[in-house]
Amino acid sequence: MKTYKMTIAGCERELPICPINKSLDIAAFIMFGDVELTEKAAAELLRKCPEHDIVVTAEAKGIPLCYEMARQGCRNYVVARKSIKLYMDDPISVVVKSITTENTQTLYLSKDKCDLMKGKRVLIVDDVISTGESLLALEELVHKAGGNIVGEAAVLAEGDASKRDDIIFLEPLPLFTK
Repeated sequence: MKTYKMTIAGCERELPICPINKSLDIAAFIMFGDVELTEKAAAELLRKCPEHDIVVTAEAKGIPLCYEMARQGCRNYVVARKSIKLYMDDPISVVVKSITTENTQTLYLSKDKCDLMKGKRVLIVDDVISTGESLLALEELVHKAGGNIVGEAAVLAEGDASKRDDIIFLEPLPLFTK
């Protein structure tokens, strides 16, 4: 398998190159199970991010980063779920289409999580920002919940996302055209 070698938060990693379609490949960045990278990326991002009361991400790949940023920083985090769970009372929802997911998905926040964010300074985080669709969905959820977005951050900004000046990220990640 082809890989793309890069250094992220001082950690050298080889990311597998995966096909998205006939003309595009991406380097797959997976934080699951990489404790060293998660801890170091969270610390480096926290140094760059504005003050916040709560960190929010979408299920699932952003969860380790979100948790670690909350652990090292504000001590509060929320995960927007991809399905309604039995314990979720009066959930709100938004639809999202991500580059790494074949179909559209719906993200949900329960009333208690909305109440937790209401009037608070919210930092949205994810592992990778590419098209920005996941960010838009999280922005909509946070606004519906009454939270105040103070920043949006990711470990990597993929493709054109690395040219954006409204997001905080550690490293650019190229797209690979065939």
